Amino acid sequence: MQKNNLSIWVTMTVTITLCIVVIGMVGTMMAGMFDADVSNDKIFEAITPAFQTIIGGFIGLITGIKLGQDSNDE
Repeated sequence: MQKNNLSIWVTMTVTITLCIVVIGMVGTMMAGMFDADVSNDKIFEAITPAFQTIIGGFIGLITGIKLGQDSNDE
């Protein structure tokens, strides 16, 4: 029972953190896109790899937690 609660707590913490990071990145990208002094190509060059790494890492973590939880239930 305690492992299940820990798993839920960690999953929710990771999900909330992912949402905050994505909102921040999208907000920064939107602010840069509408700024006349900033080249849009440079924004996409800088944000695309970071965005993919963060999303992939968090999705992998959430998947690992859920797979670990399912294997412990059996």
